[in-house]
Amino acid sequence: MSKTYLQAVNDVLVRLREVQVSTVTQTSYSTLIGRFVNDAKRQIEDAFNWNALFTNVTVTTSAGVSSYSVTGSGSKFRVSDVLNVTSEIPMQNISFAEMNRYLSFGTPAQNIPTYFAFNGVDGSYDTKVNVFPIPDTVYSLKFSLIIPQAELSSDSTVIKVSEDLVIQNAYARALVERGEDGGLNSSEAYALYRQMLSDYIALEATRYPESQEFIAI
Repeated sequence: MSKTYLQAVNDVLVRLREVQVSTVTQTSYSTLIGRFVNDAKRQIEDAFNWNALFTNVTVTTSAGVSSYSVTGSGSKFRVSDVLNVTSEIPMQNISFAEMNRYLSFGTPAQNIPTYFAFNGVDGSYDTKVNVFPIPDTVYSLKFSLIIPQAELSSDSTVIKVSEDLVIQNAYARALVERGEDGGLNSSEAYALYRQMLSDYIALEATRYPESQEFIAI
């Protein structure tokens, strides 16, 4: 079972030979470690299409409407697949320019939507999407997305990606901030983190052949 935000912070504090806390914001130093944990989480989320971050968001269309909010997507996500479930066809991602021309020239066609293009965000900062042809009736569109977990703020929030990677990365960051103190130095800690990251990605990639590449960070 993955660790909570507080447990991760305390794990880092133990490695630094510091006193554990009962809440992340108990001291200025534990608050700093909490910041490092969030930074580490974000970096790890960006490194690979982790299965723990996969989410399906369904967009239900209305006749004559081309623009929709992908509720819950936020603005930082990766697309795995998009399907028109009603018509049982995959949808094709086209450029904003292509979509703009389809929707702006002449009388746009109304039919089964087969193309999509992202276009800005709504008032909740969820990404908006245009579809074409403009739906002629109700369709169910399934967006399979990799959505990063929101920034950790509550002590009890469980970290979705590997807590081992998050803790090792945060520990390396803390060593950089603190400077050498006779323990593991920051470069060694970060090298260990990178090896762990490579191992975890290799293991997960064996289960998901579509995710064979990652960004080395």
